Formats: sequence, structure tokens, C-alpha cells
Amino acid sequence: MKIKGRTISRGIASGRALVTSKPISFLGGVDPLSGRIIEEGSELFSEIIANSVLVFPQGKGSTVGSYVLYQLMKNGVAPCAMINITSEAIVAVGAIISGIPLVDCLQTNPLDIIHDGDMVLVNGTEGYVEVIRDYKNETSK
Repeated sequence: MKIKGRTISRGIASGRALVTSKPISFLGGVDPLSGRIIEEGSELFSEIIANSVLVFPQGKGSTVGSYVLYQLMKNGVAPCAMINITSEAIVAVGAIISGIPLVDCLQTNPLDIIHDGDMVLVNGTEGYVEVIRDYKNETSK
């Protein structure tokens, strides 16, 4: 299933989806050395975002979050791609300076169609997302 969206940061990557319905604060919410979510109360608490396709509504918090995304990339623990409902400046700038493909404003709410563990392709160059393998439906068979 291919879903059209808006390119925020160019590039192409695929990986397993890590999904949350809550905004993410990269400053104080993600450990830049390990890529682990450290924000208490987060749906993804203790999950590692490295090499995942991180799906979340938008970022929150300090503009330093852009630099945390850059640190994650420099430390080799950044997500391989990101999908937002609507990106804001913190996440957009972080993705661009880190070379992380980012797409938002999809034709369908990504939280309705992408589940944890799905294999997802993010094409930030052409502005679309494709669910390659639906983990939820495969495990219910």
C-alpha cells in the first residue's frame, strides 16, 4: 500500500515501524548515546529507535531537539526514517541536518495504518510511504 505525503527531508529508507500516538521530545526524551526512549510515561519508554521507521504525530519541546537528532545520527543510533502527521520545525530541521528521510501530511493518518513491527519504506525524495509488510495481519493468521 503506497500513501502519498509531503517531503520534509529527502532520502529513501526502509525498516521496522516503531509507532506512538504521542509527540516525542528529543531533548530529554531520547538518550542521544543509545537511542533509547527515556521519557517517563511514553508509550515507547525503554524502546530503542535506532534503525527504525519512527512514526509519531509531531515533535515537542526545545529547539535543541534538532541537535539531539543530529547527535543520534553521529552516534549511529538514529531512526532510519520518520513519519509525522504534521512535522514542526524541531523535527524537520533535525531530520534535514541529519539526512533522515521524513514525510508528513499523508493522505491517510499514518497512526491508523502503520503498526509496530510493520516493514515500511519511506521515500522522502518522491514524497510517499509504503507499507511493505503488515506485521499485525501476518501475526493474526
